Amino acid sequence: MEKVSLKVKGMSCDHCVKSIEENVGTLNGVERLLVDLEKENVFIEYNVDSVSLDKLKEAIEEQGYEVES
Repeated sequence: MEKVSLKVKGMSCDHCVKSIEENVGTLNGVERLLVDLEKENVFIEYNVDSVSLDKLKEAIEEQGYEVES
């Protein structure tokens, strides 16, 4: 199990949280996902055998947010 904390720009409301939870949190291999609007942070615990970090970042960006490297 891997854990990553991503800095995500563009999140501003509960709809943003729900969008990320529903589209990223439901990916196969994602075990845990926490969104912190104040800190502009998304914490993800995931199985590297099922999903890659690049796929997680891509799923966030597909929702209209920017993942900082």
